[in-house]
Amino acid sequence: MNNNSARIKQYSKISTSLACLSNEKLKQILADSKPMHEGWQMLPKYYDDGGFSGGTLERPALKELFDDIAAGLIDCVIVYKIDRLSRSLLDFTKIVDLFDRHNVTFVSVTQSFNTASSMGRLMLNVLLSFAQYERELTGERIRDKFAASKQKGMWMGGNPPLGYDIIDRKLVINAPEAKLIEHIFTRFLVLASATHLAKELNTDGYHSKQFTAKTGKDIGGARFTKASLRRILTNPVYVGKIRHKDKEFAGLHDAIIDQDLWDRAQATFKTAPKRNSAFCKSPVLLKGIIHCQACNIPMTPTYTAKKNRQYRYYACSNVLRGIECHGINSYLAAGEVEHFVIQQGRHVLKSPEVAAQTSLLLENAGLGKVQVFNLLKDIDAVWQNLFPIEQQKIIHTLIRAVYVSTEGIDVRINQNGLQSLLLETQDEATV
Repeated sequence: MNNNSARIKQYSKISTSLACLSNEKLKQILADSKPMHEGWQMLPKYYDDGGFSGGTLERPALKELFDDIAAGLIDCVIVYKIDRLSRSLLDFTKIVDLFDRHNVTFVSVTQSFNTASSMGRLMLNVLLSFAQYERELTGERIRDKFAASKQKGMWMGGNPPLGYDIIDRKLVINAPEAKLIEHIFTRFLVLASATHLAKELNTDGYHSKQFTAKTGKDIGGARFTKASLRRILTNPVYVGKIRHKDKEFAGLHDAIIDQDLWDRAQATFKTAPKRNSAFCKSPVLLKGIIHCQACNIPMTPTYTAKKNRQYRYYACSNVLRGIECHGINSYLAAGEVEHFVIQQGRHVLKSPEVAAQTSLLLENAGLGKVQVFNLLKDIDAVWQNLFPIEQQKIIHTLIRAVYVSTEGIDVRINQNGLQSLLLETQDEATV
């Protein structure tokens, strides 16, 4: 809150304590008048929230005040103005509720009211409503100013995009990085794949924008990913425009690529096969349990859309990030691998060894060998009638992990999951 930072002090009078959220004016008022006249004595503890906005409760000193109130150390909170405590009506309602639960009174020095009376509580809500209105009105003015500046083509802050430096709050072309931007757009037209382009750029030793923030911290210099390249390839700043929401305006900066190259890149996005990191429809059977063993990393469900049809895959997460996969099965057809895992699970369930071992483990549950064999046999028949989400639940209960390697697919059974699955089946059969 800068000059409006809330500063809290504690006062004590016999068994009663008074906490004050103060600026320098309130500090002087408290030193010269009521606290001293009524016998209050200042305690050395400070709660300083300088630099934190009154529009949020996520302020360390304010949280410490709440803890002290809950501990019964404070009986009254006094402020210079109520918006020093909060400018949100909803947040302030929560604060007043906390005060009421711990019998804490709230007083504003410059706004004559006291929550100990009903009139004081009414005035508090009225004044706070105006404080919230003022805050929201200020936000609207800032947003309007932001939109008007972008319509004029001005750069309105943020991290500098690759290809530009920020000088005097303006975008200025960085010649070496501008060549990389031209290379990215040109190669994308050839490869027609952000994933393949990321892998090529990383192999060639290129990296993302690297700069030093005002705080002195070095930012960027990371490997390219599919997502970062997509942001570059769809950013109109490179054709000399500024985007605001769903509109684009002529910018005050120079373009790096021409309009023809930009148009062809956008057309490539529309015609290239679309992949998504999540399936649109039914639950993903192996999500979270299938891994690329070569890279020791999970595989991500994705799909390609062609002619209104979806072709589902599990892909090594490294490949989707533009990092080279060390295995030979970086992409697997989802239907095939799911069918294989289901068949392996059924085969394991039907094996006499599993039935015998499981029956021993389930003796305490009252299941004998005959019951176990019957349950295992019925699971195969019931599977076809299950909803996809029920199939996913069973697979995640039964299968501990699926590892994809150069040798094939390794399905690892969860023995504890097998026991719980059989017990659930027995319970349903009993019902």
